[in-house]
This record gives sequence, C-alpha cells and structure tokens, in this order.
Amino acid sequence: MYKNLQEFIATLQSAGELIRIGTPVSSIYEIAELTDRQAKSAGGGKALLFENTDTGFPVLTNMMGSERRISLALGVEKSEDISARIDSLLSQVLSPKEGLMDKLKMLPLLGEVAKWFPRKLKGKGECQQVILKGEKASLDLLPILKSWGCDGGRFVTLPMVNTLDPYTGVRNVGMYRMQVFDSHTTGMHWHRHKTGARHYDGYKALGKRMPVSVAIGGDPVYTYAATAPMPDNMDEYLLAGFLRRKPVKLVKCITNDIYVPSDCDFIIEGYVDTTEPLAVEGDFGDHTGFYSLKDLYPRFHVTAITHRRDAVYPATVVGIPPQEDAYISIATERIFLAPIRLVMQPEIVDMTMPTAGTSHNIAILSLKSRYTGQAAKVALGMWSAGQMMFNKYLLLTPENTIVRDSDHIATLLRNCNPNEAIIRSEGIYDVLDHATATCGYGGKMALDLTDVKDNGVCPTVGEITLPEGVTMSKALVDKWSTLLLFADNSAEIDLQAFASQKDIACNYIVLFDTRAEGFDAEDLLWLAAANTDPNRDIALCNNKIVVDARVKIPGREGNPTRFPNVVTSTPEVIEAVDKRWEEYGIGEFIASPSLKYRKLTFNDKAEW
Repeated sequence: MYKNLQEFIATLQSAGELIRIGTPVSSIYEIAELTDRQAKSAGGGKALLFENTDTGFPVLTNMMGSERRISLALGVEKSEDISARIDSLLSQVLSPKEGLMDKLKMLPLLGEVAKWFPRKLKGKGECQQVILKGEKASLDLLPILKSWGCDGGRFVTLPMVNTLDPYTGVRNVGMYRMQVFDSHTTGMHWHRHKTGARHYDGYKALGKRMPVSVAIGGDPVYTYAATAPMPDNMDEYLLAGFLRRKPVKLVKCITNDIYVPSDCDFIIEGYVDTTEPLAVEGDFGDHTGFYSLKDLYPRFHVTAITHRRDAVYPATVVGIPPQEDAYISIATERIFLAPIRLVMQPEIVDMTMPTAGTSHNIAILSLKSRYTGQAAKVALGMWSAGQMMFNKYLLLTPENTIVRDSDHIATLLRNCNPNEAIIRSEGIYDVLDHATATCGYGGKMALDLTDVKDNGVCPTVGEITLPEGVTMSKALVDKWSTLLLFADNSAEIDLQAFASQKDIACNYIVLFDTRAEGFDAEDLLWLAAANTDPNRDIALCNNKIVVDARVKIPGREGNPTRFPNVVTSTPEVIEAVDKRWEEYGIGEFIASPSLKYRKLTFNDKAEW
C-alpha cells in the first residue's frame, strides 16, 4: 500500500485519475464548486489537486470518487477482491478442524492476522515534522473548505477523530465533521448513536476532560477505515492493517496520550471540556443532499497542530448525490457483505445501497428464501444491527437477482402484489434524516419480492380524474409501474381516494412537489426516500402503494418542526467559476449541477 498521501497522489497521476490545478483558488466556495462539477461528471470524473490555495497547503478533493479510485485507495483491482479475501479468511477460520494437522495448518493464518495489528513507535513521526503549540496552533493555517452558500462556516470534512473509551482505553476512529468556530475551536459533530458520543458521555459522567486527536491525510485507507461501519470497540486501524496487508504505525501525540498514524499529513490535537455548555453547530450542506440544520454539539479546543513539511490537505464535498461518498459506500457493500452473512443474516446472497438512497435510506438484498416469513425475519434483523439500523426502505429479492440491475428490479416491482409484499416496522433513523417528526426515530418499510411471479399484467393508466392543481406523468408507468403526480406541497390531496379509480392499473402512485416536475427517475427516487417517513407518508389503498413525497410543511400535525432546503451553490459562485473556467486549464467546460437543482429550493436559506 501507500507510504503516505503523496505516494497515492503520484499513483492517481500515473493512472490518469488526477487533474492538477495551478491557478490560485479560494477555499471558500470555489474549490467546492469545481469539485461538485467534477464529481457529478460521468463515472465520478477525476480527483482534483489544487496546488495554489489561499494558504500554504495544496488541497486534494474527490480522491476516492470513482470505482477506479476507491479501488486504488484500497490497493485492489476491484472492491470485490477484498470481499473474496474476507470470505476466504472466514471460511478458513470457521471450517471444522477434526485433527491435529488441520489445527496446525491454522498457525500461519494466525501469524498473518497478527501482522495487521497497529504498532506503536518510539519517537516522532512524519506527521510531527512541524510542531505548532498554543497560540501558534491556529486553524487559520489550514485551507479548510466552506462549500455551500448556507453553510454555517468552514468545515473539516475528512477528519479521522481519535478518541479513547474512558473506562477501557479502547480506541475509536470516527469521521465527524468539524465546524471551525474560531482559530482554536471547532464543533465536534458526533451523533447520539456514534461511538464518539458514547465516549463523550463516559467522560462527562466521570467529570473528566476528554482528549481528542484528529488525523488528516496519510494512506487513504485510514480515511476509508474511519468511515467504515465497524462494531463498537473494534479498532479501525486493525481494519486498515487488514486492507493494506501491513500494520498501521502509530506515534504518540505531543499534548495528549493518544496515538495516531505516523504518516498522516496533519494532526490536530486537543480536548473537549465536558463541563462546557454545548455550542450551536451548523447549518451544513450534507450528504443527504439537504442541509443539516443548526443543533447543539460539544466544542473541541485545539492545543497543538503538527504536520508533514510536504503536507497536502484532503477534503471531501458532500451534497446532492452522486458525490465521492457514493463510491466509498460501494466499497463498504463489498467489504462488509461477508461479515453481515456470518454474524447477522446467513441467507443474504448480495446487497447494494443505491446512490439515490444516500448510503442508508435504500437497500436491496437478494436472499436464499426457504420458508414463509423469512424475508420479514431478515428485514427486522437488518433494522436492528449496526449501521443498518438507519435504513428506511428495504427491497428483499430472490437469490438469483442481480441487485444492481435496474431492469431486473423493475420487473420484480411490476409483478409484485403490494398487499402481500409490504412489511412495516419502526426504529432508529440517522439524526440527519429530516423527514421524521421525531429526530432519530421513524417508520421503516420493506417489500418482500422473494416469491414474485410474472403476473402477465401490463401496467396502464386510462382516463382518470385529477384533483385540482395536480399534474400527472406516465413516464415511469411502463417500466416501474409507477404513476407520478405533482402538486403544491400545501395542497390537500386525498391520495387514497385518487388511487381508488378503476382505470389506474399500476402498483405505485407517488406525489411530488410541483418543483420536482421534469426530474429523472434517479433524482425522484432520491427525493422520495429523503422526504418521507413510511409511517406518515405511505399508505396501501386498492392494492396500490401511495406515497406523499412532497416537502413537509414544518409544524403541521405529524410533520417535523423544521424542514431544510436542498444544497446548491449560489448564482454568484456559479457565475464566478464560469468566468474563470479557462484559467483553470482543466479541459472542456462543465456546467454547474446546481443550475438543475436550484428550482427545488424554496428560498436562499438553509431551511424554509
């Protein structure tokens, strides 16, 4: 694997996966807008290295934003290769060992596993070639991005936040965004369900200050490992060691006792004072494609910043999909499929989380189904395990399903019987989900498609009566058996009465805001998954699933008290980048994706 981030950059360059930009650029909006245009290009575009920023450090973005680049980051030809390694390892470990010789054959494997464990080094690492403490440790020295017009400030977006369990000393490495409040403090955005928050609660209960060290850069596999859905109390650097086939070498920080990878580009050391009041953090244009709105989070105090002399600052830009995180999710699907089968649901054959679901809203599984109710058992099991507890919509398909083939999935959805297929529950949501009235909790829905047969019926929509103010599109009727309706989000529409009309022969009726008219199926799926709580917004009527996927009016009974806008660049930023395009020297002009999505916004604020 890579000795450092600089070696990975050289690999991207030689693979034709990197564009260098020597033109002076600003970390406020400009880098993010250029990155968004590249990330939404075919196949994820290229990684961008901004060599002339408004600080002394280059900025690398979109570094894992394609199937090729995420594979390069993980040191494989394709992410399936890692899944095959895990399958092989687990089969060797778990196969019956009848004789002494069979058991002895396991010794080399155990020796290999031992090589993956992180190792502590004496002395200082490359990440500590330059040491800044006290007032000199200013966050103003770093090219920290402000990405979107309504962001509350600049945010560190690829931090590997290292914390220790106050009772056991076990390390956690999580990725929690950090809003810069001033030159020496940031927010620490760890959600209530995350390990970092559990560590914080422990220190608070003990009345102790919480040491925190934030690593940035280094071998890109560290960054991936920090995003991975590892079980609590499992060291992310052990996963990194497995992926890179050699241990992560750690050095002790300067102002606390946390150990961090020696080859990282930057280390931001500090603490959280658990006796301090929580600070207002946000708004932030998030990976859901919507703003996550202001809330209260702990304040992180900087005590030291150390860095390599040739440090590069890596950052990611999140927003309306697809972005870089979509390709990271693809790798996660492959890497964690084998453990999911082993620990959670052995009948699972394959799984995917479509990009439109922004990592967890939508999942599609194929199953070996042998008995009645098995699909429901799998759904309920997935909704109660690990980060799959955040999933909102689940499709359960037969074992021979090609889960990434939209034609195959569409055929199953056309032929299913909604009355028999629907499975409902409720449970934990990601706190970033904006559709539910109760933060972090809402409805869940699955469709059991494991026994679907071709019913020989073609979806049709005949002469029907539309409610006043409603328009209709039949564009998805033939393939997806879905009738699209559009209306103002304040209009009172009786969807169940509408669905009772005899001339509607399709399985799904979905009502969107008028602003969404003209968007393609992928964008509509993103909006539908993001803007709905299955308990409130989905009903079964006349053997049809009817969905109100409109933006919810805040405060109306059953609705959330706040509702965010979608994330877009401002017209001023778009125009400024357009005018400078030739200066960047990055090839053919790419129009801003925000031009397409601005029609979805209700105003120029983070919430409406």
